Amino acid sequence: MSPSKENHVGDQTFDYNDRYGATGKRSWVLPAIIVAVIGIPWTIWAALDHSQPELRSTLYSFSVTGEREITMRYAIERRDPQDVVTCTLVTLDFDKNIVGQIDDQIDGGEKIVIRTVAIPARLPPVSARIAACRIS
Repeated sequence: MSPSKENHVGDQTFDYNDRYGATGKRSWVLPAIIVAVIGIPWTIWAALDHSQPELRSTLYSFSVTGEREITMRYAIERRDPQDVVTCTLVTLDFDKNIVGQIDDQIDGGEKIVIRTVAIPARLPPVSARIAACRIS
């Protein structure tokens, strides 16, 4: 005996939209437009603003010039050439402990300034770095 094919209720066919509910096909368009109108200009502004910081420092080189001294060559690039900048420069020993530190002040003038500074140390230094630079 074969199963009966008369299990359909009337002439209705099965529809997933009736069973699970149909939603609007374009309900995402308005939120997408709002996000695009706000998000795209903000992204452009953030990219342009953060790609040109107020202050940028670059360490070019350092060399040990004495038993307790290291000389560092570095550059500062500032957005406003009239800003006074103070950089904290440190020397490190073999175990990466800070053995010397100075604050180097750079007066206003040029946009890009290259400096060579001797940093005294209390123990023999092996390395140097720019700890921080800030606009004073």
